[in-house]
Amino acid sequence: MKTLEEWFAEYAVSHQNRTNKKIHYICVPAIFFSVVGLLMSIPNRGLISLVHSDNFLYVNWAVAALILVIYFYLRLSLRMAFYILIFATLCVIGNFYLAKIGPLWLISLIIFSVAWVGQFYGHKLEGKKPSFFKDLQFLLIGPAWILNNWFSQPK
Repeated sequence: MKTLEEWFAEYAVSHQNRTNKKIHYICVPAIFFSVVGLLMSIPNRGLISLVHSDNFLYVNWAVAALILVIYFYLRLSLRMAFYILIFATLCVIGNFYLAKIGPLWLISLIIFSVAWVGQFYGHKLEGKKPSFFKDLQFLLIGPAWILNNWFSQPK
């Protein structure tokens, strides 16, 4: 199994262009946020009966999926799993309140689509294919790479 540093090194190869990096700093979190919103939009009747609660904030398909996502990161780094847990929690809370404004699935779909257009534009500038074309696990490495860059920047 690769270490987190090995994943980051491989991911960084197709993320050297300054503009592409800036685009990723916006679009990768937006995609993560929108996927959480899309998952929260799935009716959760099965989950409600399973856990005997109907609290939409924590009984939804996004939280169920994020448990698996956190496990993926725990296998790589306790610190990164903690960062992702904080970010994922903020995404769930943000989507909870976004759902009060309008149809969450539609808002999430728009964010998702716009962010992916940005991602592909960034890779066009970079001149390299997105990493996930090589390995789908890079879809989970991208958010960690962004958080790692945010938290490791000199002050």
